[in-house]
Amino acid sequence: MLTKEELPYCPVATTVDLIGNKWKLLILRELLAGTKRFSELKRAVDGISQKVLTENLRALERDGIVDRVVYPVIPPKVEYSLSELGDSLRPIITAMQAWGTNYILNKEELKAESAPE
Repeated sequence: MLTKEELPYCPVATTVDLIGNKWKLLILRELLAGTKRFSELKRAVDGISQKVLTENLRALERDGIVDRVVYPVIPPKVEYSLSELGDSLRPIITAMQAWGTNYILNKEELKAESAPE
């Protein structure tokens, strides 16, 4: 977890610093639906490499946003889920999803309106 001194003063900058890259947001989007194994996240987040997924999951875990549970079985089983803190991001990500959907729809409508007949 980042120390208080490492976090930006601005609350928006703090949020962006913690979750503001493309991969972290897509990982969080997947975890909003429930607990996932590493391989499920890898399949669900199109284009992410194993290395980048691992790095981002570790950062989210370190910052207290994601919980990681390792089961003592062979082959190893690891599951990721949102922590209580991570779940508090649900309204933010839901709002981003709604905004993105509206943007896509409005952009398509504007394109259709400006197309020559």
